[in-house]
This record gives sequence, structure tokens and C-alpha cells, in this order.
Amino acid sequence: MQKFSNIFKKCLLIFLINFIIFNGYTSVFAEDSGSAAIASDILSVAAFDADSSTPNASVSVSGNGQNSSSNAAVDADVSNNSSIYDASDAPETYSGADILLDLNTSKILYSKNADEKMYPASTTKVMTAILTLENCKLTDIATVSHNAVFSIPSGYSIASLREGEELTIEQLLNVLLIPSANDAAVVLAEHIAGSVESFANMMNAKAKEIGCTNTNFVNPNGIHNVNHYSTAHDLALIGQYAMKFDVFKQIASKTSYSLPATNKYDKTDRMFNTTNELIKVNHSSSPRNYYYKYATAGKTGYTDAAKSCIIATAKKDNRSLLVVVLHGSTNDDGLSQRALDCKNLFEYGFNSFKYETIIHSGDVAKSVTVKNGTDETKELNLIYADDVNVLVPTSYDLSNVVSSANIELTEQLYAPISEGTVLGNSKISVYGSDYSVDLIASHTVYKANTLKTIMELLLLIIFLFFFAKIIKIFSKKKNKKRKNFRGKSTAKKSSKKKKSKHLSKDMDNFYPKY
Repeated sequence: MQKFSNIFKKCLLIFLINFIIFNGYTSVFAEDSGSAAIASDILSVAAFDADSSTPNASVSVSGNGQNSSSNAAVDADVSNNSSIYDASDAPETYSGADILLDLNTSKILYSKNADEKMYPASTTKVMTAILTLENCKLTDIATVSHNAVFSIPSGYSIASLREGEELTIEQLLNVLLIPSANDAAVVLAEHIAGSVESFANMMNAKAKEIGCTNTNFVNPNGIHNVNHYSTAHDLALIGQYAMKFDVFKQIASKTSYSLPATNKYDKTDRMFNTTNELIKVNHSSSPRNYYYKYATAGKTGYTDAAKSCIIATAKKDNRSLLVVVLHGSTNDDGLSQRALDCKNLFEYGFNSFKYETIIHSGDVAKSVTVKNGTDETKELNLIYADDVNVLVPTSYDLSNVVSSANIELTEQLYAPISEGTVLGNSKISVYGSDYSVDLIASHTVYKANTLKTIMELLLLIIFLFFFAKIIKIFSKKKNKKRKNFRGKSTAKKSSKKKKSKHLSKDMDNFYPKY
């Protein structure tokens, strides 16, 4: 029994040490299970790295998908005559280079010679507009210089601005983008950078910042220069960047603009029409109607060397597309094919692909039981932190995509855990793109009251101690009884032996000896 008692004490000691070690990362005086104050040190015992109770969750993508906090984009790789999809059913285009980009995801749906250097013509003015919007207020006043009026070669479009004329930045942006006025571009460049050359340096720096790798600007308007070039891919990046500005989208979607009277021109008869055929309901200059009802904005360009160029956008339902066409050809009637190429590519993008949300923020990914949590809170749902949006061919089956997701937890989960804490991620593969979305806690899991637990453990120890004592006492009494019983039995035997001896003596005395 003594051996049993020693073993019991050793096991009890080991159990107690392990309990203290397990709970030693937090104070013994832990918060009550219902206390909201636990949020302040909610991560003190977490085995995973998290220094905030509300860490930033995100969706990331490798391959050709989106990676924004909700729908931000990652740029797909583009090579000549390539597409991220099988483009066997894509329409034939009549351009030297083109690209079709989904603005929601930045996936490239189709491209042709997208990285080949070409002359951009007046699509250059999109970059001029970007720098203007980033460096000026719309109400700022710019003055037309002598250089702006007289440096534009004959045959290039102008707004007939006058030297010394004062215009607002908003007015200049309108005549820059709608009739593609080259003199307005020079005014803006000189107002922002002091000279055309300095402004060109700003343009090239911005192009690199956006991600352009094959672009070099030497002027703000696209007037032909052999050192002034870009690519369909780079212009797609520039166009996508410009679409972040509401002012740009608003102006680039106008079909006409009337320049108000100024200090040098007291009439209001300077009317300008857009050069973008896609947003004109009736194209008066040609027998063909290039109007496309889903077109939203755009900027055209043309020089003899560049041929017909355009950056155009279109929106249908919840989808937005961008097309760049460079070195567009002409048909037998001498009419530009750029608008026709745009329309065909837009239709291909809208009809051949679908954009769907396969995971919604708040959807349950997995249910877990958190160790050391209270009974009321330990059952925890891990929910998706963000929507996951995918763009796939129309025929692609998405029914089993989510169920095949690979879920990984950051670490084994121990209380306390605050609501919104990132606890793992889910990786999903969809049509060659890998999506990773954070999994977060659906509610706060409170740590079981440590003091209460310890008290219960101590009571258990005391109970077991006294139980062992009682057993020990009981065992001693039992042993004593056995000893007493053995002693009495020995005494009886001794008494009998003595009696036997006395009887033998008496018998000897009883019978006479002869």
C-alpha cells in the first residue's frame, strides 16, 4: 500500500506540473468567461504570429487571377500572339498589335504582338491626363505660352488656343481628351513641369511606376518621334491606371464639349466633338456606324507612322473590359478598322467568359474546437475573410471548385482568440490560377477561467489525498486486526501445548512406577 501511495503522489505531481506549464502563459487571475476585457491581451497565448486583434486579411493569387482586398488585380504575363486562354475562337483583328484586358481581374483574355514596340500617337495623352490629375487641382489656372501655340506641326489637331489665354485645368483636360488637342497638351506640360522635356521625364518615371517596361515618351501629345514609343501591354496598364480617376472616366466618355469664353476669346463657339467612334451614336464621317452601346470611355490616336490607335473601355452587367489597338489598318473604303476590332474583341470578352464569385466573405470554411476555451465559445467557425472572384471560360464547371479547396491552419488553436483573427488560409485552384484567401475567427473564444480550474484541481487533489489517507488508515486497522488474530492464535496453541504437558505429567503421577 505504501508503494501505491508513492506512485500516486508522483503521478499527481507530474499532472500538476504539466497543468501549470500549459497554463503558464497567462495570468492565474484570468478574465471571467463573460468578460469583454479579454480582447486587450487576446493574443498573449496564441501560438501563431499575430500582433493585432484585427489583422489584415487578404486574397492572394498566383497564375492569372486577382489579388485585391476584394477585387484588386495582378498582371498576367503577356507574350506575342498569346493569350492566357485558348483563343482559338477569338475574332480576327486587322491591327498590328492589340490586347483585351478584363479590368475586374486584370486577366488578359487575348493579345497579339502585345510587347512589340509601336508608335502610340495620341493615346499618349492618357498619360498626360494622369500626371495632370495627380499634380493639379481642376480649378487651377494655366496660361497658354507662345510655344504651345506655335510648336504644333501643320495637320495635327488643335483647340486654337491663343497665346496668353487663361484656362482652368478642367477646361484643358476636356479639350485634351475629347478633340485630342495637341496645343492643350503642351500647356499642361509646361504648367506642371516647366517644359515639355521635363514633363516627358515625369511621364517616363510614371510609366515605370505603373509597370511599363517598353515605353519611352518624348512629348505630352504623341506627335511623331522615332524615340516616342510604347506597346499594347504598356498602354493597357496606363489605361487601367487612368480608369481609377473618376474625372478621367467622365471626360473620356463625353461625345462633345463647348469651351467657355476666356480672357482672350469672348465667344462660346469653340465646339469640339469626340474622336472616339465607339461612343458616337451616329458616325457622320463614314457610311458605317461604329457605335457600341457598351462602350464607356476611350482615347484615340492617329499619325501616318502610327496608323489608327485606340485605348477603349466597355462595361456590361458587372464586367468591365479594356481594349488597346495599335497600328490599325483600313478597309477597302479607306476607313479605319480600329473601332471594328474593338467591338469584336469586346463581344468576345463578354460572351466567351464568365465572372463569378465562388466564395463570399463570411462563408464557413471549417468548424473547429478550440483548446482551453469555455464551453460556450470553444466551438468556432473559420470563415472566409474576402470574396473570391474568378474569371473563366463560359463552359468551365465551377460546381466542385470550393469543395476541393486545401485548408491549412496557422497553428493548433488555443484560447483566447478574438473575433476576426486570421487563423489559416484556404487555397483554391481554378483554371490555372491559384487563389489563397484568409480564414478568420467568426467570434471571440474566451479562455476557461484558470483560477476556477486550479481551485477545482486543488479540491480534487485534497479529495484524493484524504481518500488515500482513509485507505491507508483502513489498511493499518486491517493489518492490526490480522496481527491480533495471529497473536491470539499463537497464544491458544501455546496454552494447549502447556495443558498437554501438564496432562502428561499428571498421567505420569497417576500411574505408579515400577
